[in-house]
Amino acid sequence: MVEVRRAFDRDDPVKPLLATLRGTKQPVAPVWLMRQAGRYLPEYRALRAEKGGFLALATDPHAAAEVTLQPIRRFGFDGAILFSDILMVPAALGQSLSFGAGEGPALAPPLLDHALAALTPNPAFLDPVYATVRTVAAALPAETTFLGFAGSPWTVATYMVAGHGSRDQSETRRFAYTDPARFADLIDAIVATTVAYLSRQIEAGVEAVQLFDSWAGSLSPAQFERWVIAPNAAIVAALHARHPTVPVIGFPKGAGGKLPAYARETGVDALGLDETVDPRWAAANLPVDLPVQGNLDPLALIAGGAALEGAVANVLEAFADRPHIFNLGHGILQDTPIENVERLLALVRRAR
Repeated sequence: MVEVRRAFDRDDPVKPLLATLRGTKQPVAPVWLMRQAGRYLPEYRALRAEKGGFLALATDPHAAAEVTLQPIRRFGFDGAILFSDILMVPAALGQSLSFGAGEGPALAPPLLDHALAALTPNPAFLDPVYATVRTVAAALPAETTFLGFAGSPWTVATYMVAGHGSRDQSETRRFAYTDPARFADLIDAIVATTVAYLSRQIEAGVEAVQLFDSWAGSLSPAQFERWVIAPNAAIVAALHARHPTVPVIGFPKGAGGKLPAYARETGVDALGLDETVDPRWAAANLPVDLPVQGNLDPLALIAGGAALEGAVANVLEAFADRPHIFNLGHGILQDTPIENVERLLALVRRAR
């Protein structure tokens, strides 16, 4: 089978990460880290304490822009990721969003026993995000690529149905089996809102977007095809039609052996890999020349030393022959030593 990658009109040599997403392999892999703006940074902890909580921070455009820029100032990452949350979309669809101390996010009412049609949509809830994007876009260095994001429909739906996160998403999986028509209506609503949301981010200044599917690994193959691949393909197609020069990264965490099908069938321009994926297997089995992103274990970054050095070398060697963005397999953890992040950057950029 011949793999056909989407062609872009131009590359931007000033922005190595954006050029990589468009399919141009760089001499040195560009770097950004998932959750690079977060609790491992003292400047973030100070600002969050000042604002009084995560949601207050994320919905204040000045503060959210400052958080987005903090790791760029400290480390000079090649990409800045918008500081926000995947549950902004459920809030725009009409659920109440809150973050309890030590309890994680909560959405009310849960759709397991409430109708989506009974919610009152609140698209204005997303306006602070667009203001944040405009502020960051005006402040970033010329060489830094600005990444927007949203949660993928399956993962967002798991929170909307249960009202909270869970380890195995059993409530939502049962819902999808027992009432697939009603669940499809929810997925369709998330798809439509996500397309509009990401389009507005792009119009405000982001240069690429990522779809986070944190719970994609919990589904059977048939359910994965229906609730992960098909909705993401719809989002990607709509974004490509509206914004043909903007790359879309897919990140289906836990997809494992289903990754090649996801890459082919969704049409994403790049694929994020979690830490459980063997990078050499990925290099051999993913579509030829597909840009990949990842996939250092966040715990190797915490460990540092020889463990970090070996893990970094393994990832870089595996993806040496294709466009590659160095990243973690998931978000950076709050007890990550800053000096280990500095060491990571030195290891990746040693050829510069």
